[in-house]
Amino acid sequence: MIVRRLDEVTSVDWGNGLSRRFLLDSDGLGYTITDTVVRAGTKSRLEYRRHLEACYCIEGKGEVVDTDGTSHPIEPGTLYALDRHDAHFLIASQDEDLRLVCVFSPALRGDERHKLDSAEFSEY
Repeated sequence: MIVRRLDEVTSVDWGNGLSRRFLLDSDGLGYTITDTVVRAGTKSRLEYRRHLEACYCIEGKGEVVDTDGTSHPIEPGTLYALDRHDAHFLIASQDEDLRLVCVFSPALRGDERHKLDSAEFSEY
């Protein structure tokens, strides 16, 4: 059995927030669970080419925008899943951080970080 508390896990600054990674590849479960904070007022150009991701909002507001420009509001109780390695923009509201519980499959190693200063979508 694996039992971890938020104050015990490693926080990774992924560029526009913190990813607190509860489960990693080394845990052997095949998926990762994170508690992720997206800083207020940030816009992140993201794509996961090797992972599928589902995110469930537990705090804050924002939006996820697909590459054709369709915007999907995010607020507590909203889940979105990137089931096709979808390139997307993740935008936190100007007023408050966005907090998401995320699942990645396959699992992350744990040291992944985004490169948000590129004109391309940041991927890992």
